[in-house]
Amino acid sequence: MLGRFGRLLFSLAIIGIGVETLICSYVSSHKVVPVIPWLPAIPSLAYPVGTIFILCGAGLLFQRTLMVSSITLGFVMLLSGLAFDVPRHSDLMSAPWRTNVLEPIAIGCLAWLASGLGDIPGWLHRTSRYLLAFALIVFGIAHFQVLTFIASMVPGWIPWHWFWTVFFGVAFIAAGVSFATGFLQRWAALGVGLMFALWTVTIHLPPVLVTPDPDKCRTCSSS
Repeated sequence: MLGRFGRLLFSLAIIGIGVETLICSYVSSHKVVPVIPWLPAIPSLAYPVGTIFILCGAGLLFQRTLMVSSITLGFVMLLSGLAFDVPRHSDLMSAPWRTNVLEPIAIGCLAWLASGLGDIPGWLHRTSRYLLAFALIVFGIAHFQVLTFIASMVPGWIPWHWFWTVFFGVAFIAAGVSFATGFLQRWAALGVGLMFALWTVTIHLPPVLVTPDPDKCRTCSSS
């Protein structure tokens, strides 16, 4: 049951990314704005990719189209990270490299794993595990590289900012090792999913729900 619920959330997130890509593509065709970080700001490229995201996200919801959608989504995400962003970001441990290269690759690996071990080739399952493990370990190391910055993102009502930053950095690395070795992999997957769910609710969602200050909006529009 938890697996089905997780796949539902993952599918909705991919559909949301596709819709965002189409919206950003439309705006960028009228005004120069960045498309989502994984794609160049080229509407003619972002339109078909955004459509693929929406179709694959919807396809993940149905058993008949699950495997095709997961494999297609995985390869599109891998292409987005490797072909579009690796040439632009050469520093392995830089923030743009982690965000623009490793994040789409990690999402692609999750897409490949979504269909289950019996539905995809064994080599693809192993590859996705190892790539996901590498990404998680780099994310964990990054927590220690920018410790102060990440600690500042923890909401003020949560105590021990530095402790949680270090804790989740270690958790990332431990989860990466678990995926690479297969040891306690299910628990690692559950922990990583719970970790991101908590961050969504406590860190990322509240700023989105805050009503913009009209005075600030007027100031920004006039600058």
